[in-house]
Amino acid sequence: MRNLTMLTDLYQLTMMYGYEKEQKSEEIVAFDLFYRRTTGDSAYAIAAGLEQVVELIENLHFSQEDISYLRGLGLFDEAFLTRLQSIKFTGDIDAMPEGTAVFPNEPIIRVKGPIFEAQLLETALLNIVNHQTLIATKASRVVQAAQGDSVLEFGLRRAQGPDAGIYGARAAIIGGCHATSNVLAGKEFNIPVQGTHGHSWIMSFDSELEAFRAYANAFPDSCLLLVDTYDTLKMGIPNAITVFQELKEKGKKPLGIRLDSGDLAYLSKKARKMLDRAGFPDAKIVASSDLDENIIWDLKAQGAAVDIWGVGTAMITSKDYPALGGVYKLVAEGSNGKLIPRIKISENVAKITNPGYKKVVRLYDKAAKKAVADLIMLDHETIDESKPLTIFDPIDTWKRMTLTNYETKELLVPIFRNGKRVYELPPLSKIQDHARQEMDSLWDEYKRLTKPHVYKVDLSQELYDLKNMLLKEYSFKK
Repeated sequence: MRNLTMLTDLYQLTMMYGYEKEQKSEEIVAFDLFYRRTTGDSAYAIAAGLEQVVELIENLHFSQEDISYLRGLGLFDEAFLTRLQSIKFTGDIDAMPEGTAVFPNEPIIRVKGPIFEAQLLETALLNIVNHQTLIATKASRVVQAAQGDSVLEFGLRRAQGPDAGIYGARAAIIGGCHATSNVLAGKEFNIPVQGTHGHSWIMSFDSELEAFRAYANAFPDSCLLLVDTYDTLKMGIPNAITVFQELKEKGKKPLGIRLDSGDLAYLSKKARKMLDRAGFPDAKIVASSDLDENIIWDLKAQGAAVDIWGVGTAMITSKDYPALGGVYKLVAEGSNGKLIPRIKISENVAKITNPGYKKVVRLYDKAAKKAVADLIMLDHETIDESKPLTIFDPIDTWKRMTLTNYETKELLVPIFRNGKRVYELPPLSKIQDHARQEMDSLWDEYKRLTKPHVYKVDLSQELYDLKNMLLKEYSFKK
């Protein structure tokens, strides 16, 4: 387990030093980690990265080498450096389980504890959650576009560094991918790995047919051939069929072919006919070649005869929207044993925070078993499901809806209490199942690839009133 305690911005440490000097370091505070707007055309995000957050917290410590480095900066006194040597997280953390569908302004993670500790977590938490949530969301959109076909994550060589490739593959599995080409990620997270050969294999032999035969000899039970090195229809597929027939005579069943260039809709339909005529209707057609959710959707609409989609660059980098933009904001500060709500105010309305120690409640249509809205509430508030509930848009307050036949679920669950983990980390397969169930709980209009309907994220009346009260108090102080 890596020690990521030093994965922080310098200003976290300078603030911690300042808190210590001002004798504020033991004040209890609350922070929310959330994002302000969705990625690209998506209406939702898929929460990911919690397992690595837990690893960070449980391994939080400064080594002697870390302390020596910080001493060399000439910024901190020995008393502060000595305190850093014994730091550990002693507070509470609640979070949405990985795989949960999450929407703008909802706390994905809620941290409460001494400001000295909670401040240190900001950068690393954002680094972990921003990245994995971004990739899980992109993968979810690709999987939605594939409409039930298998999707493979092929992005390692294009990822922005080893960690982006490894944890991006993990996030892609959460988002719904069936396997990865990344062997190290497969080993680290028990992810299925899949792959075949590249064009270099073909080019290293005197002929394509010779290359195919050699590959079939090496992998007679899992032979999948890349057929576009020279001429897909005139050479690649006919040569593959020849080798498949030779395997069949030996009692072996070929897996199929891969297309990596050209007009994938046209070529896949032609390939399907050729394979079927040759007696290989079960042979799979895998497509790759700079795919994303929009291209896959279009290819499906054109009747492409593709069974499996290999997606690389666009998914592992979230190419069209390469940053989630999550933030970590102080929302409450302790005073005489109580948490006092705090608010950040900006001329940019989107940057005004929701104050107080809060929770998120998802509201479901009881008959349809579909999510209809989320309600951000103060932690002490409750909902009586036996009574009608009226919710309203926090900006356009005239937009209202009254729910009658509904049920609720709190989305934040306890992860740490008094510094001790109380949450059992699920295996990745269970996280993927949860993400799939979350997507099934959303109406189709929220899952459209372009111009999706905006999901309702409202504030409770009490939180709405508190926010407006603090805004007015600030205006009077100016």
